[in-house]
Amino acid sequence: VFDAATEAIKQGGTRRGANMAILRVDHPDIMSFIEAKQDKSKLTNFNISVGVTEEFMQAVDAGADYELINPRNGQPTGKLNAREVFDRMVQLAWEGGEPGIVFLDRLNADNPTPSVGEIESTNPCGEQPLLPYESCNLGSINLTKIVTGPITRGQVDWDALAEIVRSAVRFLDNVIDMNCFPLTEIEQMTKGNRKIGLGIMGFADALIMLGIPYNSQQAVDMAEKLIGFIRDEARKASQQLAEERGVFPNWDESIYGQNGGMKLRNATITTIAPTGTISIIAGVSSGVEPLFAVAFSRNVMDGTQLTEVNHLFKQLAHERGFYSPELIQEVVARGSVHDVAEVPSDVRRLFVTAHEVSPEWHIRIQAAFQQYTDNAVSKTVNFPNQATIEDVAHVYRLAYELGCKGVTMYRDGSRDEQVMTTAQSYQTTPGKPAQLEPRPRPEIVQGVTRAIPTGCGKLYITVNSDDGGPFEVFGNMGKAGGCASSQTEALARLMSLALRSGIDASHLVDQLRGISCHMPAWERGGGRILSCADAFAKALQRAMSDNGHQLSIEFDDSVSHLGACPECGSNLSYESGCVTCHSCGYSQCD
Repeated sequence: VFDAATEAIKQGGTRRGANMAILRVDHPDIMSFIEAKQDKSKLTNFNISVGVTEEFMQAVDAGADYELINPRNGQPTGKLNAREVFDRMVQLAWEGGEPGIVFLDRLNADNPTPSVGEIESTNPCGEQPLLPYESCNLGSINLTKIVTGPITRGQVDWDALAEIVRSAVRFLDNVIDMNCFPLTEIEQMTKGNRKIGLGIMGFADALIMLGIPYNSQQAVDMAEKLIGFIRDEARKASQQLAEERGVFPNWDESIYGQNGGMKLRNATITTIAPTGTISIIAGVSSGVEPLFAVAFSRNVMDGTQLTEVNHLFKQLAHERGFYSPELIQEVVARGSVHDVAEVPSDVRRLFVTAHEVSPEWHIRIQAAFQQYTDNAVSKTVNFPNQATIEDVAHVYRLAYELGCKGVTMYRDGSRDEQVMTTAQSYQTTPGKPAQLEPRPRPEIVQGVTRAIPTGCGKLYITVNSDDGGPFEVFGNMGKAGGCASSQTEALARLMSLALRSGIDASHLVDQLRGISCHMPAWERGGGRILSCADAFAKALQRAMSDNGHQLSIEFDDSVSHLGACPECGSNLSYESGCVTCHSCGYSQCD
């Protein structure tokens, strides 16, 4: 219901909302929840994570069973083996990036107002653990503005950073009072705890300016130093605001009031958000993520493309004399400078991209920031395509051991690649290739017509069959004209020719199923139609099922079809737990 409602309600008429679904690992339905997104047409507006407890992780280590608890009455309803549940979570995350993990007990260990409520979930990108009806109030400091000096030999201007932090805390506190809240409950909770989330963006660019590789202990140390400084200065600013305006209303009931602690204006102060859109506006790297690419092509209006090159790389290339238009084109094609011989080795070491950073360094950077962050850190751990299930399990355990509050991973190719199939090979003798002759059409055939919604309009697909199974396909785009109608007719003709020439229908389904465009549609029953080609595949597959024919192959649904950006048509990527377009800034989590 929530997924369908989110799909129907667009933000500003163009952007859709996003949701985070988190279920406790001891819920009786936990296995169904873990496997909920195996059908990639369902819950397309949700990120899902499992709420893991300390007790569960201890049971995983011991290979022991743990109890499932009925949330309505608190009574045990059964047991599962913790290691088997953990292994299933890891396997599905390896296959498609979900579910993620949220360490619930850690969220509540840092809950400043436990008497007000228990934290059970986060916002969609995971950086803000919230009580029911609390809201996000986030701001991020552009770190590149406080690094001075030549590129690769810069220094942090700590005085400038302290001044920015003080202004930002005051600004975010003002937002609470100036905001118009949609519900009374949200206003009461937001003003009762006055939570804010001050974080950073441009961390990867700042490291380059400082001459520090992202995948290094120096970067981990700098992360701790930066966020520790920001937290200390932010708390001082919140204390100053408390003296001027008073502590947050729930302070007496908070861990600060009950323990005679700091008098703060805000219950929480620091957060590391993904900053997908605002970092593009600022022209810097996202949040605390490594570079997405050193250079790439950005789609703009009227279908033209602009080459986007990291400004630090371009400046450094000019300064050190290895810049050339040919070099830039090669970097655009690769997205990376890792194997580009013309780029000096020390520069290649600095300009590493997300998929060149090992998963362990991803987690160590996240843990470094989490150490001094009141709320949580939004970050994606990137794995190469060849990573094993054991590699994912190791990182999940490492995140737990290093004190992270959650972990989201993405294995290269597990979401944005189309399933590859291998054509059947035939052994032939030398000579003239054999010629296929389509079998003639009988005078009378029987079939079924289905009306399937697509982004181009309602598509009427007829699949006719004979004794041998599906025989021909017709497609009609209703009132639509132009390219949509002509392309559907062309696709139907080619499918019919293939079927009459002896190509198994299951192979056609395999080739067309999952092809996505920038305007998907949803059927009445909730199924997702990714494109017109996908609609033809589903109609043919249903016709085969109606006739009692079994598919001769198994479809690999382990990938999630990110497809094209709904705003500019560029390829989508997965970053900080959200589907994002680096070309125009679109994000499902905005």
